[in-house]
Amino acid sequence: MELTRSLTTRRGFLQSVGGAAALAATAGYPEWVFAQTRSGVLNAMLNVEPATLNYALLNTSVIQSVCGSINESLLLFDWQLKPQPNLARSFSVSPDGLVYTFELEPDVKWHDGKPFTSKDVVFTCAKMLRELNPRSRAAMDRCESITAEGDHKVVFKLKEPFNAFILAFMASTGPMMPAHIYEGTDFRNNPANTAPIGTGPFKFAQWSKGNFIKLVRNENYWRKGQPYLDEVTFRIIASAEQRAVALETGAVDMAFGDDLDPIDVPRFRDSPGLVMVQNAYDAVGEITLMEINQRTAPFNDRRFRAAIMHAMDRNFLVDQLNFGMGRVADSPIFSTVPYYDPKVLTQYEYSPAKAKALLDDMGLKPGAGGVRHKFSVLMLPNQDGPWRRAGEYSKQALADVGLDVELQSTDVATFYKRNGDWDYDVMWNSYGQFGDPAIGMSRFFLSNNIRKGVPQTNTQGYVNPKVDELLQKGATAVKREDAQAAYSELQKILTEDVAMLWMYERRKPLFHAKKFKDVVLGPNGPCDGFGAAKPA
Repeated sequence: MELTRSLTTRRGFLQSVGGAAALAATAGYPEWVFAQTRSGVLNAMLNVEPATLNYALLNTSVIQSVCGSINESLLLFDWQLKPQPNLARSFSVSPDGLVYTFELEPDVKWHDGKPFTSKDVVFTCAKMLRELNPRSRAAMDRCESITAEGDHKVVFKLKEPFNAFILAFMASTGPMMPAHIYEGTDFRNNPANTAPIGTGPFKFAQWSKGNFIKLVRNENYWRKGQPYLDEVTFRIIASAEQRAVALETGAVDMAFGDDLDPIDVPRFRDSPGLVMVQNAYDAVGEITLMEINQRTAPFNDRRFRAAIMHAMDRNFLVDQLNFGMGRVADSPIFSTVPYYDPKVLTQYEYSPAKAKALLDDMGLKPGAGGVRHKFSVLMLPNQDGPWRRAGEYSKQALADVGLDVELQSTDVATFYKRNGDWDYDVMWNSYGQFGDPAIGMSRFFLSNNIRKGVPQTNTQGYVNPKVDELLQKGATAVKREDAQAAYSELQKILTEDVAMLWMYERRKPLFHAKKFKDVVLGPNGPCDGFGAAKPA
């Protein structure tokens, strides 16, 4: 193969939050919320302050939205997830599927003027991503060698075929990082983590903590004529109400998938000055879920996990709390991702009676006040909208079956530290699939991906040798039907085990002002950057 460049009442909540967003007075809002912007500047929003701007270290959606314009990947992917050239001007795969050869663009420079070469690719893939990024590790650990042949050619030799390998070079999974900045340093504490250097269309200019992150045009960008804009600024706005006001008044030009409360989506969908992109995050395939630390009782008992599933009305979560933006999740594999198999899944219908029976069977009888067991649930830092509503609903739903939940929230950095350090009982979270189970899903269930201190890995401590075996078979199968057989059996086991508490699939819209065009050109959305964005 060759590629070349060619929880009260819903009505009351709607009235109080939606109305406030539409009619809020100026008092208490930053002055820029009501200012108009010039056409050469794209103003976006961030719903929380990033913990870092090291794209390889922490690939959350907020960091992806900023760093996608700073750090680039070897390949881009079109709407059908077919690879297209980027920093790699071409690539080829050997007939046996074991050797991937990338020819790099010859005239690319880092933002500090140093040349981008094959040394950077080898460093990024063999060292940095392998150490820091759980999705990348799933691919790069399968390499027998990663070598540079001259300054503009890199060869990846795999130990065995890995049918999802090419997806590891998607921007959100495989951002290229500068070897001359990071090599020989403590990756997690390098000063460049707050002032990143990339090859992308925009350069980092300023981070005013709690206020904004500013990127400016890369005058020496390797794609001639791009970028078309002078500046991209990300306003940090913690309140969903203020974010809605900022978009409605034109103070910002864009709302990412997590910026708006779903309660506001119908209103903005009909706005004549906005474009809604419904498929901007199709490459992600995001599932909202609860992780459950399975190292101690009662969380290590399948019956307890199943009881939580039966206690939660997930249709209510989708329809009433998330206002129809998604569907109930019934598998570890997103329903639009290859290998999803609804025929093999163990289903957990809403049934408090079944939840109580399972808890009774465990010997967790109601005590004082009807409480069977008390534990904490860690919430995502963003307490707006669906996350807050989901937490409040889960507390109520679990109380109805005798489980006393303490809701906890924290800042972004502490949230991910507690995730990586296994410092939780149960936690609400949201994870992407990124085109293939071997890239986005396997990291949560492989026993060799239990790595303390590294978030977004198998932090639950789930261990099942058969699951390890099936994940290996699915990833290395040469024939599609063999991969499907492995992943179907895998879904059967994981749903029977209640290996994770899958709640619902998210379908997140992205909004941008009509005065801009070519803002989103593929299913990786803002992760691919805004180099092509221009005034309409």
